[in-house]
Amino acid sequence: MKRILLLLVVAGILIVAGVGGWFFVDSGRPYKGFEGSEQFVEIPPGAGPAAIGRRLVDAGVVRDELRFRIALWRSGQARRLQAGEYRFEGPVSPREAIDRIARGDVFLRAITFPEGLTIRQMSEIYGRSGFGQAADFVRAAGNPEPIRDIDQAAGDLEGYLFPNTYSLPRSTTAEGLVQRMVTAFRDALTADLVEQAAARGLSVRELVTLASLVEKETAKPEERTIVAGVYSNRLRIGMGMQCDPTVIYALERAGLYDGNLTRANLRFDSPYNTYRYAGLPPGPIAAPGRAALAAAANPADVPYIYFVSRNDGSHVFATTLDEHNRNVHEYQVKPFRRAAGQQ
Repeated sequence: MKRILLLLVVAGILIVAGVGGWFFVDSGRPYKGFEGSEQFVEIPPGAGPAAIGRRLVDAGVVRDELRFRIALWRSGQARRLQAGEYRFEGPVSPREAIDRIARGDVFLRAITFPEGLTIRQMSEIYGRSGFGQAADFVRAAGNPEPIRDIDQAAGDLEGYLFPNTYSLPRSTTAEGLVQRMVTAFRDALTADLVEQAAARGLSVRELVTLASLVEKETAKPEERTIVAGVYSNRLRIGMGMQCDPTVIYALERAGLYDGNLTRANLRFDSPYNTYRYAGLPPGPIAAPGRAALAAAANPADVPYIYFVSRNDGSHVFATTLDEHNRNVHEYQVKPFRRAAGQQ
């Protein structure tokens, strides 16, 4: 009887050891228990190893919690697991999942803001991105404190949100994104640019405002410094900027822009209407990029006072009003008449 009991005990130990060994080995095997090609798992801040294991099991990334615990014990990384959203593609082993979470390889989502957008236009992109509501972005961008030290007159962050592609965790708030954009703007606004603008008599606000006009007027790299030179010449002689985008901005602020700019619009009474008020508008009308900032700080030394669109994205420049009027006739009046079937 004693021999039988001893055999049973030994057999039990071998079975337990075998099962344990099998789990030990199996805990390193890849597994995929979710449908589709990918699965996202959100690890909230403060979640412990047990809670993280349950989330991975519920998401079908790990087969069961025992395998997770064994793999976690073997990894020695229980104290290194980090919060965030993680993306898993195809089968992964529990150890691979643990290593990824321990490294903090959170999934980043990209959001792109092209040059020349206003806060409102940026908010629309933000609202479509899945990060949050457009109103959240407008509210965050309405706080000028992040740039108060360089622009005390700012009422919001118009012009100071640097256009770029930002890769962010999905949990990033509108405030967090806006702060990233302001930081990127500060990186682009180098000390050299500030000094060069100051040498031309421009404050940071005036520099950014001029750059925003350049950004809105041309997307041609070779034209930016020339357009900046034209506006600098107009400022020097006290001539109005006569910049169509400033009128559009004024109308948009008033909720009156319908997509068409008319002659009547050019008489709209707003300090941003540079057809009615000489000098730069009160502040930036859009977010300038790095090249536009550089052009505003270092405009080309040109004699031009006027320019008109060729209707292909480029412009033709003129020194005298007579020359400008001929260009307007050639590139604006004639094409309009041809389109209307007139001679």
